[in-house]
Amino acid sequence: MVLLLVGAGVLRITLFGDLYLRYVKEGLRPYLIVAGVLLVVLGLTCLVRDRRGAPGAGGADDHGRSHDADVEADVEADVDHDDGHGHDHGGKGPRVAWLLMLPALALLLFAPPALGSYTAARERAQTVAPRTDFPALPTSDPVPLTLTEFTARAQQDARKSLAGRSVRLTGFVTPTGKGRWQLTRLVVSCCAADSRVLKVRVHGAEAPPADAWVTITGTWHRRGTLGTASAEVGLDAERVERIEEPPNQYLDVLPDGQR
Repeated sequence: MVLLLVGAGVLRITLFGDLYLRYVKEGLRPYLIVAGVLLVVLGLTCLVRDRRGAPGAGGADDHGRSHDADVEADVEADVDHDDGHGHDHGGKGPRVAWLLMLPALALLLFAPPALGSYTAARERAQTVAPRTDFPALPTSDPVPLTLTEFTARAQQDARKSLAGRSVRLTGFVTPTGKGRWQLTRLVVSCCAADSRVLKVRVHGAEAPPADAWVTITGTWHRRGTLGTASAEVGLDAERVERIEEPPNQYLDVLPDGQR
């Protein structure tokens, strides 16, 4: 039953929507489908096998004895072998094993949400890969940027391309206490377990609810030296817009959905 429920849960989140994107990257969908099918087939096989081996279902061997009689004889021998110590050598597993049904049912009935502000608040922001080449930004403001691009330009672009420019960033809200908050993204390489955190501190705007998805228009917050490691990855917010939660929350994409 556990195999059947887990397999059905995996197929539910992959075949009937995009819920699987809460846990793994999109390229793993075919593998999840195959795994779900195999679990269901294995579960059904176990049920059929157990059904055939149930009491009353055993056949007779060449000596006229039923398989059930052999099983009963083996159990009696095991009990006699205990010499009165009270050990149970029967074929039943412990009843506590039925508790394994609970997480399987949870996956089938209540798909856990994607990681959010609770995880982000407890992880340090990740540094982005070193870069030296920064193409010129579009001439019109505001400029849509990913959090990765904004972080790299703030701390690595010696030409200070963010100076005086208005930008637009998208992510979810992570409160940091005392009314302060950060615009956040969680980026995965394979699954939620290896997520990396990107954070931009927001200044000049009240914090929306935790985990709310927003698009912020603003300018680089002047702290440290722009284009060096001392530059704060921060934004002076001019406008904060609530948006719908994206289907794939583990991609650092532009506000218009492009990568």
